[in-house]
Amino acid sequence: MAKVTDAVRELALPAVAQCGCTLWDVEYVKEAGVWYLRLYIDKEGGVSIDDCVAVDHLVSPLLDEADPIEGSYTFEVSSAGMERPLRLPEHFSACMGQEVELRLYRALEGKKDWVGVLSGYADGDVKLTTPAGAQTFEKKDIAQVHLYARV
Repeated sequence: MAKVTDAVRELALPAVAQCGCTLWDVEYVKEAGVWYLRLYIDKEGGVSIDDCVAVDHLVSPLLDEADPIEGSYTFEVSSAGMERPLRLPEHFSACMGQEVELRLYRALEGKKDWVGVLSGYADGDVKLTTPAGAQTFEKKDIAQVHLYARV
């Protein structure tokens, strides 16, 4: 049996595209005792609440019909956001050359958080270019990576 997120991704992709959006990610998590199924969408020019509602209205009946998840859950559709997490290889490919923040499990050179330009990705290892030079971080050491939005 495929993972829930893979099954939902396959089910939702055509509906999301029909709404003029792309599917950035699918998340199925338990928070405070409640299961959440979340679709994160993206669109050139930004995602509006109307885009989220349109995707919800198309995907909800598909989920009801296919019933890929046992038990109850809360379904949400959201924008991937300006500081979207990068988790999949295609996320890293799409964001190559953009500024990201990388958080490590343990400090390296006295720092857990690194900001730089995403300049490489291979088998989970991430390469950042910072003013101090290029630095490669191993997959096993990386807690998370997300786009960095300066405010």
